[in-house]
Amino acid sequence: MAKAKTTFTCSNCGATHKKWAGQCDNCKQWNTVQEEAALSAGPEGKTLGVAKGRKVILSDLSTIDAPLPRMKSGAEELDRVLGGGMVPASAILVGGDPGIGKSTLMLQLAAAFANNGQKVIYISGEESAAQVRMRAARLGKSDAPVQLANETNIRDIITTLDAERPALAIIDSIQTMWADHVGSAPGSVSQVRACAHELTSFAKKRGVSIVLVGHVTKDGQIAGPRVVEHMVDTVLYFEGERGHQFRILRAVKNRFGPADEIGVFEMTGGGLVEVKNPSALFLSERDKPAPGAVVFAGIEGTRTVLVEIQALVAKSSLGSPRRAVVGWDSGRLAMILAVLESRCGISFANLDVYLNIAGGMRISEPAADLAVAAALISARQDNPLPSDSVCFGEISLSGALRPISQPENRLKEAEKLGFSQAFAPSLMKTVSESGISVQKFDNIADFIETSFGVIDD
Repeated sequence: MAKAKTTFTCSNCGATHKKWAGQCDNCKQWNTVQEEAALSAGPEGKTLGVAKGRKVILSDLSTIDAPLPRMKSGAEELDRVLGGGMVPASAILVGGDPGIGKSTLMLQLAAAFANNGQKVIYISGEESAAQVRMRAARLGKSDAPVQLANETNIRDIITTLDAERPALAIIDSIQTMWADHVGSAPGSVSQVRACAHELTSFAKKRGVSIVLVGHVTKDGQIAGPRVVEHMVDTVLYFEGERGHQFRILRAVKNRFGPADEIGVFEMTGGGLVEVKNPSALFLSERDKPAPGAVVFAGIEGTRTVLVEIQALVAKSSLGSPRRAVVGWDSGRLAMILAVLESRCGISFANLDVYLNIAGGMRISEPAADLAVAAALISARQDNPLPSDSVCFGEISLSGALRPISQPENRLKEAEKLGFSQAFAPSLMKTVSESGISVQKFDNIADFIETSFGVIDD
């Protein structure tokens, strides 16, 4: 019998190598390439070293399946992010910065499903059962019928879940779990991958929904091998500033619903409270026009959210002026500054620039370009835009304003919150009649001339 071939696989990105290497050529991580025995096809269609398998049942694309049932938590923000509720036998990975409120969110999630009649088991590897009960008492969830355990051995956990068969099991956190057949410490790449594989496989075979809590690295990514995010059905990030009361639960991957959907919560002394109208809350402190403050009408998943973009421009005493950004892409800011200088003749060379997205929000869509540029010019000239106006539009490198998606929804949300005018690209598709006045521009230079007049350098 021929010998089975040996391959070397990166535990971080899954890339395959012909021989061992200290650094993975694909993801550039060190000490992640591990030896694995590969299964290769042998003569007469047999698999080397493995008994002949069974034929797999095939179906066509026209086969109609029954719609997936969903478990409702009763919390609209949470159900929205999950795509309308939690799908049975699904595996969900939740990540967030230390102290952001992941354990609080998980305990409230467990209590919400348990109070809706679902059997829920909460397994903590970081806290004792007494500590979890103290948090439950502080949150007013002591009466919720949640079953609690403190364990880190994955074999014991799966045996318990198999015997109890809950509808939902929460593991807090995956980095504290360990498998006795893996010869490394808890939290290592191999342990995290093995434990996540065991739990997700159990979820699919036994119909139990599993929620895994994951730590994040200093780069903001979920710690452990990237393959863990591929194993699960849904990946959620819990975002926000610890010094700010707002928290954002964002879906970055969802096999059962839209990605980039968000749920907004407010951290209070009694736990996380749903925010039904985040736009009104993010703009609650706007009372009069202020230089450098511009309202942007953005789209997060299926929800329209209005946020305030704040800019501050000051003379710099440094050789290299500061560029500080909170809640937006710093590379995108550098591009906007370059376009303003090259296409409009407005220089920020000797000025410090500070940009902030109010409320702890993080914005990634290019439609915020026009609002950011307006905030920068407003701060530089100490000249505010009207307080009843919103901005949206993408700026190209030529200075032209490009159209963006869903302008109708943006305008409807702005009108609902009392805004009467909007600045938008001229190539934007025709929108339905509404009570808000829309001023359209071909390029950023026309917008600056109309809104701020002639800019002195």
